[in-house]
Amino acid sequence: MRSFRIIRTLLPWVVSLLRDRRRWVLWGTPLQRTPEFHRRRAEGIVSAIASLGPTFVKLAQVFGARADLIGEPYISVLGTLHDQVPAVPTAEIEREILTAFGKPPEAIFERFDRTPVAAASLGQVHRALYKGRDVAVKVLRPGVEHVIEQDLRIARRIMGWVQWQWPNPHVRGIVAVIDEFSSRIKDEMNFHLEAEYATEIRQNFVDDKDVIVPEIVHELTRQRVIVLEFVEGRRIDRLEVSEDEAKRITAVLIEMYIQMMLIDGLFHADPHPGNLLVTTDGKLVLLDFGMVVRVERDTRLQLIRTVLAAVRQDPPGIIDGFNALGLIAAGADMSEINRLVNILLETAYRADTTTQDRLKMMLADRVMHALYDFPIVLPRDMVYFARTASLIEGIGTRYDPYFQAIPVASPIVLRMRSRILRSLGETPTPSVAEIATIAGFAAGRLWKRVRGWRATPAV
Repeated sequence: MRSFRIIRTLLPWVVSLLRDRRRWVLWGTPLQRTPEFHRRRAEGIVSAIASLGPTFVKLAQVFGARADLIGEPYISVLGTLHDQVPAVPTAEIEREILTAFGKPPEAIFERFDRTPVAAASLGQVHRALYKGRDVAVKVLRPGVEHVIEQDLRIARRIMGWVQWQWPNPHVRGIVAVIDEFSSRIKDEMNFHLEAEYATEIRQNFVDDKDVIVPEIVHELTRQRVIVLEFVEGRRIDRLEVSEDEAKRITAVLIEMYIQMMLIDGLFHADPHPGNLLVTTDGKLVLLDFGMVVRVERDTRLQLIRTVLAAVRQDPPGIIDGFNALGLIAAGADMSEINRLVNILLETAYRADTTTQDRLKMMLADRVMHALYDFPIVLPRDMVYFARTASLIEGIGTRYDPYFQAIPVASPIVLRMRSRILRSLGETPTPSVAEIATIAGFAAGRLWKRVRGWRATPAV
């Protein structure tokens, strides 16, 4: 019955897509589709996926980062699908807690709020009070493991038939994504592992005054239940702040991800606004460590070399980096790769004259189009980095329509360059640009303090 429901829900959309190539699926000329039709169809597909439950919501989120496999506008609409699932009845959540601890919530917590503060595709979060501390209690959805295992078995069977009928690189890529998702989703449902990741990332940022990683309550961590410090904050994309404060928060966001990707090698791989809060005093809160990726040293080294080449606006250096990172498809026309790199550099540093032009020329969007239209392949780690780039640019343009990620990130990368290279076992030789950037950063911090001191009224 589950197979029948999945096929019944998705088949009309598959047939509609096939008719783009042949009017009657197996024969006929292609149907002409307008951009508005594609947009409506994309929204219908996402709505159908959401109705199929947590497995397909999580899979859609993964495909929402695979612009090398899915074109526009479908990739953008998939990106809007963030855990749109109904809440589990609180009685079922309380039964899960009883099973995990052998006690009901009221015997463990001084207070347990029956109304959830968040309902995601895998888990549900309730606020509680434990030993006088405000905590968040995250509970895995009842029976979700069986549902996901069953759905993935069905998805593999369906895609095996599709691959037999239509063997092409995009279908093979979709099958590979499902296989990788199958191997990773078990980690996301293991709250012992999530607690370990959260603790390690918290330790990496222990001296950072601008970043908060909630503390895990280890004595209450179980396979299906995790309890952590509750931190108040607003979603990073729903702030009401000044332009200067928005720029500062975006800079903190960029620096945080640079540290995780290039210095620590332990990367929060589920970057979306729901996992990023900002406190009333302007600190950035990082949440949800179910999807975390370790980045190998060689990948980090090649990535920083590529980033520094982009900062220098050095096309040959960027192409060398793309090649070392495995981004260039075998047998690719290098003139096409060179054209792609020049398009991206022009977009990154272009100062457009109107807000509308700037939004149309967002670097992340151009990268997304490029991945589908050019001979580029996206290795696993690069998928997560691309999602992060899109998140940062989306947040930046939310508060500044003229935001440009690379010019904003460049001084941050240069200031962190020596620290990054040391973490990779390299001996850094500070460049003139790096020294000037650090000096400028220090001077800017000093000037802000002086300005604040001058603005303080005398007592």
